[in-house]
Amino acid sequence: MSFYEHIDMLAEGGMLRRLGPEFARFVTALEPHGSLASGAPLALACLLLSELEGRGHSCLHLSALSGDPSPMLGWGEDDWQSLCAEAGDLPPSQAAWHDFLQACPQVLAWPGGADQGQPLVLAGGRLYLRRYWSDENTVAHAVRARTGTPHVSEPALVRQWLDRLFTHATREGGADWQKIACAVASRGGLAVITGGPGTGKTYTVARLLALLFAVEGGNAAQLRVALAAPTGKAAARLKQAIDGALGDLEQSLAGALPLRELAQRMGGARTLHSLLGARPDTRAFRHDAGNPLDVDVLIVDEASMVHLEMMAALLDALPHGARLILLGDKDQLASVEAGSVLGDLCHDAQAGGYSAATAAFVEAASGQAIPPEFLGNAGALAQQTVMLRQSRRFGGPIGQLATAVNHGDADAARAVLRSDSGGQLHWNEAAQQEDMLRLALEGYRPFLHMIGQGAGMTPHDEWSAGVLQAFEGFRLLCAVREGEWGVSGLNESIAQRLEEHGLLKRRGDWYVGRPVMVTRNDYATGVYNGDIGLVLPDPARSGSLRVYFSDGGQVRSVLATRLRNVETAFAMTVHKSQGSEFSHTVLVLPREASSVLARELVYTGITRARRHFTLLTPNPGVLPDAIRRRTERTSGLRSLLA
Repeated sequence: MSFYEHIDMLAEGGMLRRLGPEFARFVTALEPHGSLASGAPLALACLLLSELEGRGHSCLHLSALSGDPSPMLGWGEDDWQSLCAEAGDLPPSQAAWHDFLQACPQVLAWPGGADQGQPLVLAGGRLYLRRYWSDENTVAHAVRARTGTPHVSEPALVRQWLDRLFTHATREGGADWQKIACAVASRGGLAVITGGPGTGKTYTVARLLALLFAVEGGNAAQLRVALAAPTGKAAARLKQAIDGALGDLEQSLAGALPLRELAQRMGGARTLHSLLGARPDTRAFRHDAGNPLDVDVLIVDEASMVHLEMMAALLDALPHGARLILLGDKDQLASVEAGSVLGDLCHDAQAGGYSAATAAFVEAASGQAIPPEFLGNAGALAQQTVMLRQSRRFGGPIGQLATAVNHGDADAARAVLRSDSGGQLHWNEAAQQEDMLRLALEGYRPFLHMIGQGAGMTPHDEWSAGVLQAFEGFRLLCAVREGEWGVSGLNESIAQRLEEHGLLKRRGDWYVGRPVMVTRNDYATGVYNGDIGLVLPDPARSGSLRVYFSDGGQVRSVLATRLRNVETAFAMTVHKSQGSEFSHTVLVLPREASSVLARELVYTGITRARRHFTLLTPNPGVLPDAIRRRTERTSGLRSLLA
């Protein structure tokens, strides 16, 4: 079997994306006939680079080429060795691979090489697709620029307002990291605020907004603020949280600042695609460096979901003098697309690393002394990064479980799951599909019962909002898409069980009560990838169906027949659940362990639960294996920032 027949066979068997072999053929076909760089060695490098990009890595470390990348691919060691044997003579070491690729005409060796638009870039011992190399450099340059020139802030004025904005006492008399975060963010063009559930990220940023507003003189017309998030659900939650917090603050400040006016002027939170002006049939956005966003302050929530290409576009479109506030949980799953930008930016957030100058400013501006163990000199980015360390909402059994998982302590996680949690936690260690269907039936019954009762005398918009809220009370999350315990099969099984109990009446693809998730941005209808809606009757036309979406506290709808890229969402992947919370969350793990099952996935699933969390494991041994495995994405961003 030839090398190319081998990789085609791997693609047919699902071990490789079909794009990989085609990309390898494309690049090697560009090589001059008889070139030493042509043939299987270059094809192997292209194949591995393409495959890793599809798994979220932004580049390929040459050490993987010279070693064994099987764990990154989820292959057995024999699979990789067999493929290498088919490729023939390969460079024997990392240095030899570097020399080989540097000599390839289709590889730009950076710095120093002649840029002729080559599709591949070799930089710092890493091989890139050109697009991701460009994006990483855009992000690194923008971050360095925004952290290298602090805004001028008057500490005494900042302190005056922070003392009024923060009146709660910290637990155990420790440092108030929320107050510290506001002080740090007040002096920079970029602030990164990370923390787990319940640590008060939106609580903090609402006070930061009030602080910036006060420092600007309290004139709402002079401070242009925009709110954004990767998904419509996350954007809606951000807007509701900020508006509520600003309203409460205005009352507590006895009207000293017109914060409700500021909230009204901000308008609704938007998806990043909408904010940047996404256009059909092109990856380019309407807003870029030549047509920047019209903002003074941009707040982006759920930043862990922002992939590399989107972050590069966002930073490119942000005016030089504007402030960017990134909020997110660094320990959650990264985007399904390439890059783990928030994880790279917050890599050392746990340690702090604040300089003497930063500590002095923080104390003068907030009255808070940074504890000695968090002092150091970790670089400019660390001086603008704050990790919130106290959870005011997530300290019960669910919080204990999330902490154990996040620390990689499988024994502690199992102990918490088996403890008496007062009904907040339940673990079915040897679950059968019937257990899942029973939970789904009870969990989805309330919203389907509301649909069955109809709007009655209630205005339709109010009724549909209530149905959407009831649907958010329960969600079933899966780790994988395919297989017995994957999204595809479970959605059909759940719909069938609900129909058997008279809660659904399915007539074709569209039926009342069907929850749908948008799988592709649709600019014509204003719905975006990840938006979740419910199919309900159209009050204006008998027999017609519309899909209703919750949008920042308001309800909007689209005619069902206009939506083409949707899938049923009784069950959804953990990835797609980010930015959402549910009263009762059920996490289903598959029977077999895989590279997909890792600590970040389990942690993200747990932290979607507000009151109750249920874990279903058909094989209980999969849980500790997943908790011990960390997701590591190959990236050069940290090196570029350093």
